[in-house]
Order: sequence, then C-alpha cells, then structure tokens
Amino acid sequence: MYLANEHRYEKMPVRRAGNTGFQLPAISFGMWHSFGENANYGDTRDVILKAFDAGIFSFDLAANYGPGSYAAESLFGQVLQRELMPYRDELVISSKAGFHMWPGPYGQMSSRKALTASLDRSLQAMRLDYVDIYYSHRFDPETSPEETAVALDNLVRQGKTLYVGISNYTEPQAAAMIKIFKDLHTPFVVDQVSYNMLNQTANDDGLFDMLTKNNAGAIAYGPLAEGLLTDKYLNGIPEDVAIHWSNEFVLDNGRDKMVQKLQALNQIAQSRGQKLSHMALAWLLHNPVITSVITGASKPAHLKENIKAVQNLTFDDDQLQAIDKILKA
Repeated sequence: MYLANEHRYEKMPVRRAGNTGFQLPAISFGMWHSFGENANYGDTRDVILKAFDAGIFSFDLAANYGPGSYAAESLFGQVLQRELMPYRDELVISSKAGFHMWPGPYGQMSSRKALTASLDRSLQAMRLDYVDIYYSHRFDPETSPEETAVALDNLVRQGKTLYVGISNYTEPQAAAMIKIFKDLHTPFVVDQVSYNMLNQTANDDGLFDMLTKNNAGAIAYGPLAEGLLTDKYLNGIPEDVAIHWSNEFVLDNGRDKMVQKLQALNQIAQSRGQKLSHMALAWLLHNPVITSVITGASKPAHLKENIKAVQNLTFDDDQLQAIDKILKA
C-alpha cells in the first residue's frame, strides 16, 4: 500500500493564482506525451507517485492527451484509484476540451455540447465525480464567447468542476471571456499558455498584465521549448527536430543563431550552478503571474532533474539583464 512522503510539502514552493484560493505547486506534472494506450502502467505509476512525494500535487490532463482520446486520463485514473484516492483532497486534477476528441462537429472546439460531453467522458475515464479545474483548451472562433463561458459556469454549478480556466487564449480573447466570467461570478483562475525563454508572446502581447489586473494567474506549458532549452542541442539543432506549433517561430532566424543563444544562456546557468534546463524553469517562476510551470516526465530520473530547478529561483538584476540581452539579440 502506497504511503506518501510525509515531508512532501517541504520540498516544493506553492504559488497562488492572483488573489484566488487556487494554489498550485511551482511545478505541475503534465501528461501530454508518453501516457497513451501503449504506456506501461508500472512506469506511469512510479513517476506519478514520485511526483507526489516531491510535493507535486497538480496533475494536468486533457481529453486529447495520450496519444489516444482520453488515454492519458484513463491511465491516470487507474493510478489514482489504486494508489492516490486517500489523498484526493490534496490533489489538483485538471482536464481540458477543445482539440480533436471524437469524429463529427462536436468532437472539438468549445461549444456547450462539446465541453459538457467531453467533461463527462473525462470523469468516466478517471472515475471521478469532479475535477478541480476544467479548461476550454483553445479559443473557438465560430462559437460566441458567451456560450463557452456559460457552459463552463454551468459545469461549476453542476458540481463537475471547482474552477475553470482557458488555454491558448490571446489577450483580447481572454479579456472577453473574463468579462463574462465576472458577470456570472464564475471561479475563473488561470490562462494556460505556451511560454518559455524563447517564446515570450504571452507576455509581449499584454496577456500577463491583463491577468494580473484581474487577479488571475498563468500556467506555462512547453517551458523547455521541446528540449531546446536543455543541454541537448548546445552543439547543434538537427533539421528533423520537431517543434510544437506554438514555438515554431523561434527558429525563424536560423538554427545556428539559436545555438549561439543557447550557448550564451548556458554560460549564465553554469555561473548560477545550474543546468540550462533548471535555469529556464526558474526564470519562468521569477514572474509572479506564473502560478505553475508544467513539465512532463516518463521516468522518475527525468522528474528528478526538473525538480532541481526550484533549488535556486533567485535572479539578480545583472543576470536578468544579461538573459534579456541574449534573448533579444
């Protein structure tokens, strides 16, 4: 029988979304990759329990994570039911709907029917009565923001989710939703966006300032830009390296120039006694609007590496200025 590490909350900083009651560990565990239909239960169990022992009580899922619709949620549900249910009240479990889930017009985007049906499927997959936060996974240009916001609000009132969020929404899209949420008194808490040292679009377009003014937070996914912000590519970036759609533009000036940036950033990381990946995660968390950073790990060793980032979250002004100069070069 699994017993959680009694010192788990001493190991990981906890951060709040604005002035809400929604709190997350600085690092959340994401199940986007490597948790599909062919994933090994034993390995998945081990890494999830190691995460919880390290103070990571937030598990980020979505209908399309796997690969395979609801595959990651089904696998997580098995671990949850067999090992973690005694700790359910400590956990923050999320789901999202919006990307492809099943055939037909209601198998994607953020209509009332799509959001409602998908959450019901997610709850069934994880064998839960409710999730802690439910997201519209992407802006739906064909559906009015009112319909999406009211659908999310109704799911709260039905007791199927405690909080709501949005993901991949730009500043004007998020602002429109937040206005409706305020009118409805919906417990909106975060916008989850692609954000890392190399991709600062969410900050540059005013999204973070708007969230701060509305007492909400942001959650950063893709914090290492699919591995670019690790030591893996310090000597070159192969042509066949796959980059997430939200980060593709970071290579617009050429791979050689990117390698030069990575090498310069790595020198600063070394001066801090960190690997580049650790500094990249820590840099995200120096911004108070960032409630949590989502990282994935298929093995406990990978998880252990990511967690090292919280050992040094402090930057002096000279370091921040030097990093900014490199990134803008």
